[in-house]
Amino acid sequence: MRSYSLIAPAKINLYLEIIGDGLDGYHELAMILQSIGLADQIDVRSISTDTIRVHCNHPQVPTDKSNLAYRAAELMMRQFPKAFAKYGGVEVTINKQIPVAAGLAGGSTNAAAVLVGIDLLWKLGLTQSELEELGGTLGSDVPFCVAGGTAIATGRGEQLSPLPSLDNIYIVLAKYRSLEVSTAWAYKTYRQQFGHSYIRDSDNLTARANAVHSGTIVKAVLDKDAGEIARKLRNDLERVVLPDYPQVLQLREVFANQEGVLGTMMSGSGPTVFALFESQQQAEQVKLQVKEAILDEDLELFVTRTITHGIQVASSI
Repeated sequence: MRSYSLIAPAKINLYLEIIGDGLDGYHELAMILQSIGLADQIDVRSISTDTIRVHCNHPQVPTDKSNLAYRAAELMMRQFPKAFAKYGGVEVTINKQIPVAAGLAGGSTNAAAVLVGIDLLWKLGLTQSELEELGGTLGSDVPFCVAGGTAIATGRGEQLSPLPSLDNIYIVLAKYRSLEVSTAWAYKTYRQQFGHSYIRDSDNLTARANAVHSGTIVKAVLDKDAGEIARKLRNDLERVVLPDYPQVLQLREVFANQEGVLGTMMSGSGPTVFALFESQQQAEQVKLQVKEAILDEDLELFVTRTITHGIQVASSI
């Protein structure tokens, strides 16, 4: 019996632009994705039966086929039947640190870790790009979670162009435990309200997606200029989420009023809001100030930082 313990980092969006409708019916996006130090631990081990077992320490996380980590194991069994026959089933244990339903790719990074873990467990020798391709069939954030670091993502988010990694920009994350925003609702509502401005022909969609490569925020990333990155933050989904979710808007406004905050924005479809800082000391200070400004036990606050990697092996037995 062998097992691997993997670290599965969360991600934030530094940039999220909705360009229009893609040919596949999904939204065509241009994003800049960033791995952060807040991470789950995923243990993947061989078991003698030909089944998948998933355990999690968080009561809100399902352990059946509705869990993306479960579906990742299922995918590997389908794709590599000989290895499955040789090594047997897998048991996946998820130690959750990333908030659930938070816009931080918690489910996607767990799935990415299962793909990496089973690749190692079954000695498949898959390349990173092969793992990313498999991940893309599970969800649009999974390929990035495999790769990690800093990247431009286009299409549904599965087409990645790596950027030089940002490290040591400090971050405070804020999320109400009981608050969830449906990603499907956010995109559907955005289409209803702003669909008239969508680009629909494929040549212009491609041109607009490619334009982000030469945009000002990418230049700021290349220069590793935290202040300029913070000034260029963009998330189109804020246009529909903030008016409907006053708590998310309040978090954003409270962060914006604190000294030392370079910039603040909602991540993905929310409801997590993040703020960027040049030092850990400033981040810790603002975390305390936000806690004092919003006296609500439902509010979770985390201090973390940008990191340069995706899934990593912590240990193996």
